[in-house]
Formats: sequence, structure tokens, C-alpha cells
Amino acid sequence: MHDLTGRVAIVSGAGSVGPGWGNGKATAVLLARQGAKIFALDINPAAVEETRGLIAAEGGTCATHVCDMTDSAQVSAMVEACVSQFGQVDILVNNVGGSAPGDAVTMAEELWDRQVDHNLKTVFLGCKYAIPVMERQGRGAIVNLSSVAGLRDHAGRSHVAYSATKAAVVQFTRATAIAYAKKGIRLNTVIPGLMHTPLVEHRLAATVADGNVAALIAQRNAQVPIGKMGTGWDVANAVLFLVSDEAGYITATEILVDGGYVAVTG
Repeated sequence: MHDLTGRVAIVSGAGSVGPGWGNGKATAVLLARQGAKIFALDINPAAVEETRGLIAAEGGTCATHVCDMTDSAQVSAMVEACVSQFGQVDILVNNVGGSAPGDAVTMAEELWDRQVDHNLKTVFLGCKYAIPVMERQGRGAIVNLSSVAGLRDHAGRSHVAYSATKAAVVQFTRATAIAYAKKGIRLNTVIPGLMHTPLVEHRLAATVADGNVAALIAQRNAQVPIGKMGTGWDVANAVLFLVSDEAGYITATEILVDGGYVAVTG
């Protein structure tokens, strides 16, 4: 099941911001365990090198590349580097993003633009340069990461650019999937809910909880019907399914990985 032997997977955001398993790090390791050769990307060399070391220690194959996914020239060069090293691109996981607080009035225009670049342009550029390679091959599978913030508002919290861009990722993925459906390229979206990744301790606690990590974790766990946040592995398992041959008839759709959060907030 879900055998990826002989496949090459580009995974962006494959490092973690701190100890533990972020979505990209877990995804890169899981795809490698299933036989894929990993081309792991991050803007932080040390973070992505840690992921490479984990894969290598398990006998997997992983090359790393430092890339700013908001920079067109860097993304183009990255895809060329992957093809040069491994000869193909079968899988692309677009996993770069992050939220910033602010509403339509309080958010600075410059911050809005940075959020659009960070959350949406990164997906666009990854697809822009990977799809032509997949088209020549006659096959490919792309998974873009969105967020429940693109579907529901968090009570008492406004991050308007994050919500808007994560909603846009879903529709971008659908539209692009239909455009390339007859060319053997599938695109789908994974929509994580409230996840317990290193971002909770290393970013969210400072921005939304005045540094009170324990209180933030308890609050987020209480919001999920299952009773706890998910992990990077929950996201990774959804990605694995969507890029596998077992999902070969699935395109232009979304998998919610949210423990029931959207069902009770709709």
C-alpha cells in the first residue's frame, strides 16, 4: 500500500521551526519511508539538514536545497536542481505558509503583501515550475497545504490575510487540477485543523497567548471534538494517500485533517 518506490518528491518547508515534527518534516520522512527519493526544501539550512539526517539514518534518500519559495528565480533553479540530481519530479508538496494577525483596517499593506507571497505565491510558483516537468513525464501528483482558517473564522482572532490566502489555495488547486486533469497530473489540498506542531511553542504562543504555552495547548485541545490537536504525522498520512497510486482517481478535492473542528464550527 502507498508504495512510492522510484518516485521523486519535492517537499517544501521540510524543516521545523523547533524540536518536534512539523507538517513538512513528517511528510518528507514518511514519503521516504514509502520509497520516495526526497528533494527537501527549506529557507533554513540547519532545519532541512536535520530532516535529511533523519531520512538517511533510516536508509532513505534525501537531497536538500535552500530555497525562498517566494522568489521565482530560486524556485525555477530549485526544480532544475531536482531534475539534475534525480532525473524527474513525480510529487510536489507545497507546505510553506504562516499567519500574521490583523484585520482589513489594522493590517499594514506591506504585511498583507508578504502574507499573499508567503501563503499563496509559494504554491503558485511551486506549481508553475514543477508542472511542466510532470507534463513531459505524463504524470504527477501535487498536494497543497491550506488551513481551516480558510474555511472558518477563529472566534476572537483576526488574521484576515491568512484566512484569505488559505481559502485561495483551495480554489487555486481545484482550478489547476482541472486544467491538467487530462495530462496525468493530479492536484489536491490537505486542510489541517488545530495541529500541535513546533509552531505552537515557537510562534503561536508568543503571538496569541502572551507566551503561555500550556494555556494555549489546553485551549486548542478543547476546541477539537476528538479532544486533542492533531500532529504533523496526521497531515503527512493524508499527503501520502493523495500522492499514492491508491488515490489515482482523486483530483481537484480536499481532505480535512481537523478532528471534526469544521463540523462543529460551521
